[in-house]
Amino acid sequence: MRLWTDEIESHRDEARSVLGLIREAPKPFQVDPAGDLFAQAGNARKLFAERSSQAALEPSQLARESVIEGPGGALRLRVFLPEGAARGLFLHIHGGGWILGGPEMGDPQNEALARKHGLVAVSVDYRLAPENPYPAAADDCEAAAVWLLSEGAKEFGAERVFIGGESSGAHLALVTANRIRERHGLADRVHGLNLVFGIYDLNGTPSQRDNGGREDLLDPQGIRMFIEAFTPGMSEEQRRDPDISPLNADLSGLPPSLISVGVNDHFRDDSLFLAARLLAEEQPVELAVFPDSPHGFTNLPSKMATAFQKRLDGWWAERLMGDGS
Repeated sequence: MRLWTDEIESHRDEARSVLGLIREAPKPFQVDPAGDLFAQAGNARKLFAERSSQAALEPSQLARESVIEGPGGALRLRVFLPEGAARGLFLHIHGGGWILGGPEMGDPQNEALARKHGLVAVSVDYRLAPENPYPAAADDCEAAAVWLLSEGAKEFGAERVFIGGESSGAHLALVTANRIRERHGLADRVHGLNLVFGIYDLNGTPSQRDNGGREDLLDPQGIRMFIEAFTPGMSEEQRRDPDISPLNADLSGLPPSLISVGVNDHFRDDSLFLAARLLAEEQPVELAVFPDSPHGFTNLPSKMATAFQKRLDGWWAERLMGDGS
């Protein structure tokens, strides 16, 4: 059984050529497993800022800023409004290994969601590790989701809520969905999860440790540094907590999910295992797998990225059709 279509299979030669660029590129940053987490996080942020500046990505002019009360104080939200009536509300949670970035990272796709699908897209500026380790980020995302389910629905005139993110943002999105179901009893108000190359087991799936030597933007040492920064000093048993490693959670009662990942991604098995668990729970789930594609491939100028966007647009169209059930 092949996990992708003939169309995606036809893009593999180009995808392999793109991998050559990754092979030649310098590593994002050096990781010292015994080094100071704060210093390494600072170095990673500096490099991230430099490369973002070099990419010359301008913040979206469509975005507006909003602030709500969060568990750690003022919580900034970056909001994108559609031109007409809102068809739904999307809580976006950015990636960055729990230590990097901000809601501006999602500007291009969130603007597109507002323009193309009529969604109100809200990206949350959650607190970052190692200064604010677990559960700070999860608490902030939960607060944003609860606000969107209550005040946001009144403010924007839409009831249906969706949650999603990329990488560590997908991890926080799944944690948030579980909290909404377990702590607030509002699972019926969440109509879909868009989970893109996420990490769901912080003790390490097989591909996190060894992806068969495939070219990827991640490496096992970097992954462990991110995890240590997010959950400093925790034992393996502590990291099995479903609120930390949601692959261990009760996954019944979750909304329809789209899980996307590249075969080269060190988080590949996290997505495969999560999809299998959801299927075993008889939950509605779609698994989109892209061969010869690394972590973050959706941001590369490639046919695979275009194929991903086509699949995602189709999923949004289906979820927003009729009553969205």
